[in-house]
Parts: sequence; structure tokens; C-alpha cells
Amino acid sequence: MPEELRHQAIVSANHTSHPAPTVLQGLRVLELGQVLAAPFAGAIFADLGAEVLKIERVQGGDDARRMGAPFRHGDALAFHIFNRGKQSIALDLKSDTGRSAFEALAAQADILVHNLRPGVAAEMGLDGPTLCARHPRLIYCEISAFGHTGPMAQRPGYEPLVQAYSGLSSTNGGPADPPIRIGASVCDQGSGMWAVIGALSLLQQRQRTGRGGVVQTSLLETALVWNAQKTDAWLNQGQLPVRHASGHPGFVPYEAFDASDGPFLICCGNDRLFAKLAHELGQDRWTTDARFATNQARLQHKDALFAELCPLLRQRPRGEWMTRFEAVGVPCSPILSVSETMVEPQVRSLEMVLPVPGEDFTLTGLPLSFDGVRSALTQGAPRLGQHNAAHGIAPPAAD
Repeated sequence: MPEELRHQAIVSANHTSHPAPTVLQGLRVLELGQVLAAPFAGAIFADLGAEVLKIERVQGGDDARRMGAPFRHGDALAFHIFNRGKQSIALDLKSDTGRSAFEALAAQADILVHNLRPGVAAEMGLDGPTLCARHPRLIYCEISAFGHTGPMAQRPGYEPLVQAYSGLSSTNGGPADPPIRIGASVCDQGSGMWAVIGALSLLQQRQRTGRGGVVQTSLLETALVWNAQKTDAWLNQGQLPVRHASGHPGFVPYEAFDASDGPFLICCGNDRLFAKLAHELGQDRWTTDARFATNQARLQHKDALFAELCPLLRQRPRGEWMTRFEAVGVPCSPILSVSETMVEPQVRSLEMVLPVPGEDFTLTGLPLSFDGVRSALTQGAPRLGQHNAAHGIAPPAAD
């Protein structure tokens, strides 16, 4: 069955023709990216129609090419995901020839984005202030692990380290769980998003002033923003977060429950929705019970409510509860696996899974539509140094 579901998801990606992206057409972006944060920023620019030149090491290129088993053309799937639509130029930035070629590219670029190890750009004279002094219109985006200032500014870092250090892991999971990493790379990819937002903001400013500038963001700053609801509660109210697994600290009931055949979520975000839930369960008395009548009361008497609610929900299958609750407007959802999600009619109708031109596989597109239309992917990920010649640069020497 999983293979059948996967086939359905792949087939559904090919039934609509999507237009080529043009939103950022005419914009040139240089990317000095490794693995994820800066490459994700570059992928966003490319998906929106910008020309993205990925500058890679001559020997081996981006480490993401080897971040997993070979998928296509000797490169790992992760590399294809985050580098579609780009051109690859292999340069030795420690050589005079390589730096000269890079300067020529920078002179024609609108935006540069990198996540080089702290200190490396400065060692090569490619830090923001220095490069922008030579190219005043350039918008320079720097992504680091721990930020551009402070005692840890020069420290490299990875997603799980930053999730752990920022407190993000400590707020994830259930009450009895150890701190748990969030499965998605929310700090890496979030930092890439912030870099794009910052770059486009400075691009707007450049239209007025004629000058670019330096955008700085980091995985740590991104993690702190994602966790701000928790940290601000501690700073302002002295409240440390309680982990709720699938639940919510401010609403009851608002989490996963077990039906007779599987789990599903119920989200009662106000007392009106709770009253509908109670009525559908034949428990109208809950709305007049002082312990349960209001959300604030339910927060105080959650265990007592759940002692009654949970056994009721276990009596019938999930599909029946879903049908009944949706009919009266109670927000609910089955808890689906990845394979189940990707063949859901709603997910398929969004057409986010897009064919890669010239390839035999699909990738997930950006979560953006313009005038109701999602843009196509323009091409797959490049081979190392594939576009050197197109920019008048000698091809990289063979290993």
C-alpha cells in the first residue's frame, strides 16, 4: 500500500501545467552556500525567478552533494531539494584567478547570500563591509549559527545544537519526554527565509538610495523567534513553559485523542466550539458545570474533564467522530503519516509537488501562489561547475 500511495502522489504532480516563475526575473543572486540555510535562501530566490549562481569549492562542491546516498547524477536527494533551479560555478576563492572571477560576478550581482563558517569570509576579504565597499549596490546576506555579535559569534553550529542551546528542544514533546529536537530543520530553513525577507527589504530601500547593505541573521535568532511565545511568557510573567505534546497551554480541549481505531486532534479554541463538542457527545451538562463551562475553568480542571471525555471518544472509530464533529463545525483532524498526507485530496489540490524539468522525479515547491497560480520549477540541481563556461570561467580541473 505505501508504494501505491507514493505512485498516486507522484502522478498527481503532473496533471497541471505551471508557468515559469517571473516574480524576481532580472535579479542576480550569488550564493556561497553549504548544506541548508543559505542554499534554502538560494532555492527560494531561484523558485521565484531570480538567476542564482551557486559558487562552490572546486574539490567536492557543497557538502550536501554527499549528504546521503547518491540519488541522481551522483548527488544526494537533499542536494537536489535545496539547489534546484541554480547554476553551479566552481571557483577556488583562495587563488588570484578565483577571486578575480568572483569579483567580476559580484560586480553584476544584486544579492549575495552565504553561510560560510564564521571568519572565513573576512579572511578572504569577502566580509560584508569590505565587499559592499567595493560594490556599493550589493545586498549582502550573512547567515551564521549563533549571530554576528557576542562571545559565541565565531562558533560554528548545526540545527540540533542550536535547537538545544536556544531552549527550543526543551519545549518540544510531552511532559514525561526528554528534550526533543523538532523533526524539521526549522532553524536552518527559517534563517534562509529571514535572509530572503531581509534582502528583499533592502532591495526596496536600494530603489530609493541606490545603495545596498548588509543583512545578518542566524539560526539562534531564528530559534529565539520561533520560541518567543514561551520565552516572553517567562520574561514577563515568570512562567516556564509546560510541555503539552500535541496540546496547547491556553486551550482545553485542544490536542490529540484516541478513537477506537486511531488518534485524531480536536481543537476547541473557544467556549462556543466546546459547547458544540459537548452537545455532539451528549454532554450538554458540561456547559453548565462550573469546572468546564469556560476555557479558564477547563484549564484548571483538565484532568477531571479528560476523565470523562477520553472514554467517550474511545467508543467509536475516528472517521465517525470526524464526520460528526465537522458537520457541527468543531475543528478536528486525523493524525496522518507522510504517505497518507500526500494523497489527501486537499493536499493534491494545492499542487505543491512539482515535476523537475529534464528529470524523472518530483520536488515540493514553495508555499506561494501569485494570482492563484503556483510557479513551476525551472530546472533541477546543477552538476558541479556546470556553468563555469557560460560565465567565461575556466572549468574546474578534474579530480
